[in-house]
Amino acid sequence: MAADKDAIDVGATLRDLRRRADLSQRELAEQAGVPKSTVARIEAGQGAQTAFRTVERLVLAAGGELAVTRPGDPSGKAVSEREAAPEDEPRDEAGRRYPAHLDVRRVLSLKDWPGAWWVHSYTLPQRLWPVRVPELTYDLDRARRDDRRLRDRTRVQVRFRRASEGLPTTSWRFLAEVPGTGPVGELRAHERSVDLLLGEDWGDQRELVLEGVLVAPGLRTLGIGRQLIGLLAREMAVAGIRTAHAVAEAGNILFLLACGFELQASRPSALTLDVGPVSAAPGPPRSGR
Repeated sequence: MAADKDAIDVGATLRDLRRRADLSQRELAEQAGVPKSTVARIEAGQGAQTAFRTVERLVLAAGGELAVTRPGDPSGKAVSEREAAPEDEPRDEAGRRYPAHLDVRRVLSLKDWPGAWWVHSYTLPQRLWPVRVPELTYDLDRARRDDRRLRDRTRVQVRFRRASEGLPTTSWRFLAEVPGTGPVGELRAHERSVDLLLGEDWGDQRELVLEGVLVAPGLRTLGIGRQLIGLLAREMAVAGIRTAHAVAEAGNILFLLACGFELQASRPSALTLDVGPVSAAPGPPRSGR
């Protein structure tokens, strides 16, 4: 009898569910109440004789659902073996699969490899590297894996829009949002009249003053702030506004320069007055000078 072309690879599917749930084989076995050797045997493609109830317990423990459909049932959707087990699944130098829940990734630069702690600012030339840099790597720490997955999802799902409802017409506000999560970045700016600023008639010219660009902690360096600046520039072009001003300090200066802003030597610097702690109420004035 020919094999069903829609038959799934149970082992590969279980590995995929386990990876999504971030569970090791031991952890999945403990949650499902089955021996770890059973999980290893199924994922190795040797689970043909495994009881259906055991497979069901493992699937449910990994956060999946198990459905049984009759052949030809249009309501059922099978997952093909090619979809469940990609041919380019990474393996180590001995040909063994990496633990599915560790999200193996290629090392494209030293910043991708957690073991490169010995490289100061990642500038040490390769001939001086004390150890060989692997082609593949992963994060053993669960918090680091969760953080990386959050950043990857945000990079794909983030959407940008202007959200000036409820604000004065001279106020500009842009949001970076993730569906189902909410805002993860915000830009605010306001218009000012060049005529009022200089006291002369310049033909009703308008400028923008950037109030700030905020990105949620943990999601910086994804390009969210730069895309907010880009959206601001496009909206300025539509409104016929050519110039936006900003005052920044420290690393924020480098960020704005990378977004196209330029330093203006003729502009006044940002100053701060610090009067120190408030003292007790002064006593009666003394006579004399």
